[in-house]
Amino acid sequence: MHPRFNFAKASPDSYKAVVALENFVQSSGLERRFIHLIKLRASQINGCAYCVDMHVKEARHDGLSEQWINLMCVWWESPVYDDRERALLRWVDSVTKIAQTGIPDADFEPLKQHFSEEEIVKITVAIGTINIWNRLAVGFRSQHPVDAASKAA
Repeated sequence: MHPRFNFAKASPDSYKAVVALENFVQSSGLERRFIHLIKLRASQINGCAYCVDMHVKEARHDGLSEQWINLMCVWWESPVYDDRERALLRWVDSVTKIAQTGIPDADFEPLKQHFSEEEIVKITVAIGTINIWNRLAVGFRSQHPVDAASKAA
């Protein structure tokens, strides 16, 4: 896979608009673990290697466990996530896959039990924002950095 072109250089104004949205998400007051959950799960769904690599590293840096990070791709089968995280993961899946899900009430109702309306709007904006980043990175074939290989113990 080869990068198509640098989208930030091709349209600096577009890039700045998405960065402004990202800055809102980062300062929205949402818990960091929820922001990591949103970014990593949506990036997994969208097949964005660049963003998965970035958000795994950021989640580790912020102290989230390897198990919490690694099992996110199969969250519905793991007891490692609490009820709030599970409701949020269901919402991320539903909103990210909107064409398939139509975002049914069954995915919204659990969210209402754990988050205020204001939080739900901020969460949904965060989901939309990472979906924009994913579409840019996948669409223009952004390459994630390759870490130095480590030797097996």
